[in-house]
Amino acid sequence: MIQPHPSGGYILEELSVGMVAEKHVPITEERIQRFAEASDDFNPVHMDEAFASKTAYRGRIAHGLLSASFGSAVVGTILPGAGAIYLSQTLGFHKPVRIGDVVTARVTVSAVDEVSARVTLRCEGLIGDELIMDGEAVVRVPRRRRPAKD
Repeated sequence: MIQPHPSGGYILEELSVGMVAEKHVPITEERIQRFAEASDDFNPVHMDEAFASKTAYRGRIAHGLLSASFGSAVVGTILPGAGAIYLSQTLGFHKPVRIGDVVTARVTVSAVDEVSARVTLRCEGLIGDELIMDGEAVVRVPRRRRPAKD
């Protein structure tokens, strides 16, 4: 498991297949409310317990893209970190996430293309050992660090 790079981000030459980083994020009422406000997604399955209790989920569930955003946080702050730019992302959702769950966002380097400066990342969301979502991201990574400003 790697930690954030002291500079804020790994450059292409520092990345290798198999590097892994994680972030653990608790799902709270406040987090769901803030995500709904930021995304303008007020679907009652996320916001209204009375409505959600009558659905196949038998209660409120968090937005799928809320959990997916934790993978984005890993990419932008840990692996590769600052300077990484998303080019694409696939996602598959397998299990619902509820208030009180703690989502582990895990990102693993699965390929490094030195010619294009692109890195392929396996992205997973877990609650405990249970896979709740997965996918693959392709990001562009800087080849060198910018010099410090005086």
